[in-house]
Amino acid sequence: MPKNRFSALTAAQKRMPQEVELPYTRVSEIYGEHTFNVRSMKEYMTPQAFNSVQDAISKGSKIDRSVADQVASGMKSWAISLGATHYTHWFQPLTGSTAEKHDSFFEPTGNGEAMEKFSGGMLVQQEPDASSFPNGGIRNTFEARGYTAWDPTSPAFIMGHTLCIPTVFVAYTGEALDNKTPLLRALQSIDHAATEVCHYFDRNVRKVTATLGWEQEYFLVDTALYHARPDLMLTGRTVLGHAPAKGQQLDDHYFGSIPERARMFMRELEMESYRLGIPVKTRHNEVAPSQFELAPVFEEANVSVDHNSLIMDVMDKVARRHNFKVLLHEKPYAGVNGSGKHNNWSLATDTGVNLLAPGKSPKSNLQFLTFLINTIMAVHKHADLLRASIASAGNDHRLGANEAPPAIISVFIGSQLTATLDALEQLEKGKLSPEQKTDLKLNVVGKIPEILLDNTDRNRTSPFAFTGNKFELRAVGSAANCAQPMTVMNSIMASQLREFKTTVDALIEGGMKKDDAIFNVLRDYIKQSRDIRFEGDGYSDDWAAEAEKRGLNNVRTTPQALDFYVTDSAIQLFIENEVMNKVEVEARHEIMLEEYKMRIQIESRVLGDIAGNHVVPTAINYQNKLIQNVRGLKEVLAPDVFQKVANDQLQMIESISEYISTIIAEKEAMIAERKRCNAMEDTREQAIAYCDNVIPYFEKIRYACDKLELLIDDELWPLPKYRELIFI
Repeated sequence: MPKNRFSALTAAQKRMPQEVELPYTRVSEIYGEHTFNVRSMKEYMTPQAFNSVQDAISKGSKIDRSVADQVASGMKSWAISLGATHYTHWFQPLTGSTAEKHDSFFEPTGNGEAMEKFSGGMLVQQEPDASSFPNGGIRNTFEARGYTAWDPTSPAFIMGHTLCIPTVFVAYTGEALDNKTPLLRALQSIDHAATEVCHYFDRNVRKVTATLGWEQEYFLVDTALYHARPDLMLTGRTVLGHAPAKGQQLDDHYFGSIPERARMFMRELEMESYRLGIPVKTRHNEVAPSQFELAPVFEEANVSVDHNSLIMDVMDKVARRHNFKVLLHEKPYAGVNGSGKHNNWSLATDTGVNLLAPGKSPKSNLQFLTFLINTIMAVHKHADLLRASIASAGNDHRLGANEAPPAIISVFIGSQLTATLDALEQLEKGKLSPEQKTDLKLNVVGKIPEILLDNTDRNRTSPFAFTGNKFELRAVGSAANCAQPMTVMNSIMASQLREFKTTVDALIEGGMKKDDAIFNVLRDYIKQSRDIRFEGDGYSDDWAAEAEKRGLNNVRTTPQALDFYVTDSAIQLFIENEVMNKVEVEARHEIMLEEYKMRIQIESRVLGDIAGNHVVPTAINYQNKLIQNVRGLKEVLAPDVFQKVANDQLQMIESISEYISTIIAEKEAMIAERKRCNAMEDTREQAIAYCDNVIPYFEKIRYACDKLELLIDDELWPLPKYRELIFI
């Protein structure tokens, strides 16, 4: 580590890469060339194998083991043609990141010779060690066996010289040990439920796909400066550091000209993404200095989740080549905006219809209203579970901080759609007269496309906002795996649609016409879900008070939020949708609490280390210099002159002493509290204790350290300051 921040800056300058523009390449020529996509399958697989894989993707049918051998042979030939020497089952364990174990295609054949081998068995299933991954009590340490199984719905890809095969990861006993398995189950559940509802409007619909478009925010910091900050290296955020004189106050970074060095990184990142079939579309400066965003076009949710996990890995690799470190923590710097990952969610049919987009006829618009109102109803019933799905230690810093939605879950649909729902709510219960139907079709339902054309504003303070043809879940943290909120979103929507269909069918069986039945049920849902809808400023104190009156929870911390995963209603929801059983849900609750506790514990240790081993010694060193200077002044100046000249320095010495004493005392108290937390046996109690009793020391210690940063000689300060970190 550099001795001081000046040596760090010097190192950073020496490591600046040559700003050489990448050669121009048409995206259409390279897009998907490192993915085993339809084009590659047709070229390298037999027609039988190709059709079998396509059926598995579109219909969920199983692939025969003999066909799997054909698929594996074609996949191996394609991978080797691109220079691959190894293969791996690429999966997403409950660590929040991805995992892989590489095996070589190399296979000795005897007589000093060898061949490349990759069979259907190697493709379909592998057995990595499961004992060291988080399992929440599902597996004992001595029960190491776990299985990865090929997910044909997500294309294999080449990273470096390795063929990566997206897979699920399950325990020997069958429980899911990953993020992908519950997501796939939830997607299957929403497909069946939504397809049944679509048949009210179009009998030709055979499949409904949940779509996802994520927006990834991130920070860039120079690698040398990153390595000079132990807190950034070990926690992903700065646990201390005084705000610079200029941060984001002028809003000059937002949508501004992209810094050349950052643009070169983005250019290479995009090229790598295109080769992997990730349809990155947008890039721009975000609000905070050195903060940026990239976003792809919509994809099927499972593939989109895989692509987001993949691109976070690619970002890190590309950044290293540009002497950058990508920061995905939700709040790496205090006092400037944090980073989120907006999840834009919708539903699409195999007939090409977006179910959350108005159509050209009253019939299609009634379908739109059906799915819109059921979405609102689903969030109304399960708002707390949705809040739990985006809970993390990092996101606790960001939610409600004038840059992200508050912890109160609400739904924004805009004033025009609100007026439409209000009109529907005024319907009298029962059968509709011909005049009422005409009025609804012409003046309420029929005019929806017109009112949405120029009137779909975007409420940045809403955690769940309708934005014209989709809902945007804005509360997801930048480091999160999209699978968790998408599993919950699709599960609650599937459950809601099943209830809707059961209720409508009962009315139809009772003699009511289909449209009348749909309108009556939607009318009831509008009334029941009114409390979840909010069009105003989510940051205001008035909204917090109003939300409490409405019965909406304001859950500010992760340990509290995670409890909503294991309520009876949440467990029943997952079981009914065949997404997770009780053991799997409780295991995830345990794992997330454990992760939260460990992250706060690590932050506490890092803060104590930096404060005790970096800040305090530097402060004492500078204090001693001031004392020596005062002594020197006393020797050479007359007493009356000395009193005038030395007074300010004596006050500074006193201030430094007070801050040093505060740091030492609060640090020791924090350590003692941490020891009490560690002695607890229950994970939930530990997480709550760390939240309530350890975190409060962070701000006290930080305050004293940041005050010392302003007092101590700039050249002596041992850490790169915010003004160096956040401007590139």
